[in-house]
Amino acid sequence: MLDVWDPVVNTLHEQTAGGATLAEALAAAVTAADDGMRATTPMLAQKGRASYLGERSIGHQDPGATSAAIILRALLEAIQP
Repeated sequence: MLDVWDPVVNTLHEQTAGGATLAEALAAAVTAADDGMRATTPMLAQKGRASYLGERSIGHQDPGATSAAIILRALLEAIQP
């Protein structure tokens, strides 16, 4: 999940400091979340339930990162008119 939330928080800070609206900042954060989520695919899971799989976790998108990205996308959809 941190592979998603860390870039999301950084992006939100950058966007709001630059004067972006909430919707604009969240849209940029969703892009950062998606990038972070996809970046977990080649990684070896070391935390959470996926870590129980060991090397078999390599090549699979992290479920915690995926759920975090889905939550953020739902938040963006909820605030858009």
